[in-house]
Amino acid sequence: MLVLLPPSETKKPGGDGAPLSLASLWAPSLLPQREAVVDALVALSADEETAARVLKLSAKRRHEIADNAALRSAPTMPAVDRYTGVLYDALDGGSLDDDARGWLAEHVVIHSAPLGPVAALDGIPAYRLAAGTSIPALPALRRVWADAVTEALAGTGASFVLDLRSEAYVALGPVPATVSSAYVRVVTEGEGGAVRALNHFNKHAKGELVRAMATSGAEVSGAEEFLRWANGKGWVVRPSGESELFLAV
Repeated sequence: MLVLLPPSETKKPGGDGAPLSLASLWAPSLLPQREAVVDALVALSADEETAARVLKLSAKRRHEIADNAALRSAPTMPAVDRYTGVLYDALDGGSLDDDARGWLAEHVVIHSAPLGPVAALDGIPAYRLAAGTSIPALPALRRVWADAVTEALAGTGASFVLDLRSEAYVALGPVPATVSSAYVRVVTEGEGGAVRALNHFNKHAKGELVRAMATSGAEVSGAEEFLRWANGKGWVVRPSGESELFLAV
């Protein structure tokens, strides 16, 4: 089983890990794409005004240009600890025991914009880049990543992929049709079964779900098995069309 998570715009600074090793990240086949995007971001950082405009940075966030400039030399920390915000605060990977963090290492992949999908415990530096950003002298990120990530996902041998990414990151690497998968939408249910998508609670629920899976050592090999596991743990999950699940909160 593989669980795909989106990244977060907010990140912890610093770290005590060795500098970024692109060749050591999850799915080594993505090395050419990683090299291209990192090189483009570092080059962009040489012109602060252009970088601020391209990355849509406020005056208070301009320090993130320096983060991009130092992508190859800055200290790293595990990706699941680097990201902050609603989803990652709910997951709270730093408070998990060794067994649960081992589960994250084996089963969870976080889809970043500059590095593509990385394993939960892969060491990454702080950076600033969103899925929809267009970097000068580089094709659109969708063109850089989509086919290569889809091919990498096909080669994992995962029996089942639970896709918790936002649609912007799905576009950077759809799960191939040859792999059993389910895309999760977090909704609230009203009268007559009407559903409404959520934002804040969407992220919070996804973080709590992955934490529950990690702490219980969940091992599921398909959508039906995931449904049985989730509903048995008190979650309200039901099918919604082909290869899609509703998580009601």
